[in-house]
Amino acid sequence: MATPKLPAHGYPLEHPFNKDGYRYILAEPDPHAPFRQEFDESSDWAGKPIPGWLYRALNPSTVLLALHDRAPQLRVSEDRLAVTGEKGYCMVRATHNVSKGTWYWEATIEEMPEGSATRLGWGQEYANLQAPLGYDKFGYSWRSRKGTRFHESRGKHYSNGYGEGDTLGFLIILPDAHDASHLPNTYKDRPLVKFKSHLYYEEKDQVPETLKALKPLQGSKVIFYKNGINQGEAFIDINKGAYYPTVSIHKSATVSVNFGPNFKCSPSDITFRGMNDRAEEAVAEQCMADVLYFTENEGKLRLDTFAL
Repeated sequence: MATPKLPAHGYPLEHPFNKDGYRYILAEPDPHAPFRQEFDESSDWAGKPIPGWLYRALNPSTVLLALHDRAPQLRVSEDRLAVTGEKGYCMVRATHNVSKGTWYWEATIEEMPEGSATRLGWGQEYANLQAPLGYDKFGYSWRSRKGTRFHESRGKHYSNGYGEGDTLGFLIILPDAHDASHLPNTYKDRPLVKFKSHLYYEEKDQVPETLKALKPLQGSKVIFYKNGINQGEAFIDINKGAYYPTVSIHKSATVSVNFGPNFKCSPSDITFRGMNDRAEEAVAEQCMADVLYFTENEGKLRLDTFAL
């Protein structure tokens, strides 16, 4: 099945957005899928479900702002390293997340017209895209106005504010909890849907279940930096989970992001890894998750193959 070539930034220009309780993960043929030779790639799949295990999640080769995992009204630049807001607060996440270790990324306020504002920081996959970061239990943010920190819609004094021309740093410390939750979903058991000649895994949100399972991660911290200066611990013992660099904007501010390796204002008071390191690491983790899926389901996949 031929699919159109992807743009230089690695994602289709027309794509389904994560919304209405469903998430979409871009897929590509998995050359290592067992029994793949049993299937003729040129076969007509019209009207038939394509087995999800024949494909794999397509992992971006660099950390960028996600085109699909954002509020549609936000305007993301062509290089996917800047975003401009429109009207009310809404957000965009990066393509990669972290669940253990000490990680850092930067944002620079390129434009902040009068009346506009930002809340920047770290958010989990279920942080509401049509709200400011820190609106719910899934995000931790730092607001431009008055420097307030936000979590679960509760704002608390943290630092002075920031504005146009400032470069902000976002550090997260996540002690290793030694469990299998660090491995990503394999998605191979999810249905595939076709949109504009590309295939995507479709996954239903599990928000209520995830909320019930939230618990503090002892020893975790979020620290914010302004032009290289540590502003102090913003949050401690944050909820356990995987966190994405996240930008939320009110009105028409423009924010550029820097995921490394060359930061403008690297912290000098702590050892960290730049978010750019996550791209290669995520590919290895995805491969491990896929291998485990094949190992655990080989018998079932063989039966499925001959049933088709």
